[in-house]
Amino acid sequence: MTVVGPFGLSVRDQALEADVQAGLAAVEEGLLDATKSEVPFITGAAQHLVRAGGKRFRPLLVMLAAQFGDPYAPGVVPSAVVVELTHLATLYHDDVMDEAEVRRGVDSANARWGNSVAVLTGDFLFARASHILADLGPEAVRVQAEAFERLVTGQILETAGPQDGRDPVEHYLDVLGGKTGSLVAVSCRFGAMMSGADETVVDVLTQYGERLGVAFQLADDVLDIASESRESGKTPGTDLREGIPTLPVLRLRERAARLGLAEDIALCALLDSDLTDDTRHAQALAGLRAHPALEQARRDTVRYAEDARSALAPLRECDAKVALMEMCDAVVHRAG
Repeated sequence: MTVVGPFGLSVRDQALEADVQAGLAAVEEGLLDATKSEVPFITGAAQHLVRAGGKRFRPLLVMLAAQFGDPYAPGVVPSAVVVELTHLATLYHDDVMDEAEVRRGVDSANARWGNSVAVLTGDFLFARASHILADLGPEAVRVQAEAFERLVTGQILETAGPQDGRDPVEHYLDVLGGKTGSLVAVSCRFGAMMSGADETVVDVLTQYGERLGVAFQLADDVLDIASESRESGKTPGTDLREGIPTLPVLRLRERAARLGLAEDIALCALLDSDLTDDTRHAQALAGLRAHPALEQARRDTVRYAEDARSALAPLRECDAKVALMEMCDAVVHRAG
């Protein structure tokens, strides 16, 4: 049994291990190649997060999904580079919107070079992803365009907030389906599609990716509250400080409205105050860490991960399917 990829995923089959390791190594080379520019400054900015590492969660899913067809097909690695470049580009933009100072254990691009450079570097990565995508054919371009539209729509809906009368938790889960689930779903879709897998298999893996992506983001929500920066690689409570209501906060507000407990109402009031103040921010973080809402968010994460696992049922039994099921366990473990 060998550990590969993010979260210590265990791979028991030597052939699968070799395919995944070779694929991820090729993706790393592709990422470095795609982020090179004739202008050294652009290269440094574009490779800033590439060289900082990361879980390579999406490329790993591409490699595993490709096992249901021909994993050596020429489009598999380039499609994995496309999804990771797209993901990295969104991180540059997210950090500007969140005014984040740390990403993957290093200074964020906006903290190092300013917002303008960070935004333009993200745009540069989108352009490079599109260039690679053009060689993968019109269907790949359409799939990526639809996913990117969903991603941006999710981000806008998050910023706009739920309409009057809409349940905030339902709204938030819809936001995550677009903002995170869409690109994870495309990772699985590209892996299966580029490998020539049957269309039914492509659809199954796409549904799996969508659900896993939401679970992955929910686990991040829990980590943002529960972990220290040395564990997550970014500043804890960033969303709290920016007033972005992630699932633990939404579950707290839901409980406060339902039960009317004084301590819940007081914590909600603290969250509504100016959390750019370090003392109040620390108090809010401590309050959420000790609150049942955090455990409820963990249960929500488990539910989505189990839904992802269930989606895999129609697939043939193989080591790749086992690995995809273990991804569900790994996501839950992150939020544990």
